[in-house]
Amino acid sequence: MMEILQKVLEVLLNIWGAIIGASWMEQLATILGLIGVGLTIRQSILNFPIGMVQVVLSGIVFYHAKLYADMKLQGVYLIVLAYGWWHWSQPRDDQQVLRVTRLTWEGRIGCIVTGLCGAFLWGWYLKANTDAAMPYRDAFIASFSILAQWLQARKKLENWIGWMVVNLAAIAVYWMAGLYWFAVLYLLFFVLAIGGHFEWLKSYCKYSRD
Repeated sequence: MMEILQKVLEVLLNIWGAIIGASWMEQLATILGLIGVGLTIRQSILNFPIGMVQVVLSGIVFYHAKLYADMKLQGVYLIVLAYGWWHWSQPRDDQQVLRVTRLTWEGRIGCIVTGLCGAFLWGWYLKANTDAAMPYRDAFIASFSILAQWLQARKKLENWIGWMVVNLAAIAVYWMAGLYWFAVLYLLFFVLAIGGHFEWLKSYCKYSRD
């Protein structure tokens, strides 16, 4: 029992140390990330400018940490967020806001195949050309993150499923690596993704009955 309590205490201390040891830029990026997800759940278009600031800050943090692959990934997010901002501001016909829609079964299968192929090819490249510790893990998270971000920009309900998958993978990896603060953060993102899925599902069902 004492060993379990000591382990829990160690984890909590590591989380607290990561929080207070983070730079103001990391802390601000984290806060903006959580705010951005909350605004996305509410289908507020403000999630895009906030998200763009967040990825820029994250890109700077990754650059200083020499995590260049992660830095480049933020650039992709920035482009997709800019597209999403434009797309959400262009509702069709008499709609005041862009409505939540769903993918067809063909679209879902296509997304899964695209994500897995992207993860495999990206992982192969990282393994062959870099010293990445877990190239296929990094590629899987990156590939499905971009896919989920794209589906979110298109206001597809399935984007939340994508984020759940990504967050679960990140939780496991960060926990095994001893990065407990990041593991807890992505656990929170996972919970928010579940909430986002059900909120968007209610919105979809409401408009589909109209």
